[in-house]
Formats: sequence, structure tokens, C-alpha cells
Amino acid sequence: FTRGELAQALRKGPYQCDMLIAGVDEGTGPELYFLDYLASMAKIDYAAHGYSAYFIWGLLDRYWTKDMTEEQALAVVRRCVNEASQRIVLNISAFKVKVVDKNGYG
Repeated sequence: FTRGELAQALRKGPYQCDMLIAGVDEGTGPELYFLDYLASMAKIDYAAHGYSAYFIWGLLDRYWTKDMTEEQALAVVRRCVNEASQRIVLNISAFKVKVVDKNGYG
């Protein structure tokens, strides 16, 4: 549905919208997809958006593993936030992380 809506909007005029779509299925488990402004969609293991993504991708490539625990994943997120804070002028006093699992998010 989302790909169709984005493709239709693209035909009507210039449109820039990249997005992440995530969910959990009982049969396949958690999944993450990247949808770009041309409505192309790809299944991915991890993602970063915006200018800071240039710095964060390197950390994700190095530290992300398929069998990570929640604690290990949060440690990688902390590294990413620290790297972005050092390299980019951010005026954000706190970041909020929400963990999504089969029971929802919290």
C-alpha cells in the first residue's frame, strides 16, 4: 500500500520521502525495510537517516551482529548517539529509544 501511494505521489510532482518500515511477524520474526523516494523497497538489517547516517553506518557495519541481545543493541545505539553528538552540532539534551518486540513497544 505504502509503495503504491508513494509511487502515485511521485507521478503527480516532485516528492522526497525516505522511510523505514518495521514489524514483527510470528512466522518470520522482526523485519526492517527501507523505502526510498522512488518507492523502491529493500529488506535491511539496520538503518540510519539524515546527515549523521554518514558517520553511523560505519559503526553499524562494525558492531551490529544478527544474534545481538537487547543490551548489546542498546550499547551500539549509545555509540551511534555519541558519534553523532561529537561530529554534528546537536542541540538535543536527551534521546528517547523505544524497543519494539512482539508485544509492541515500550
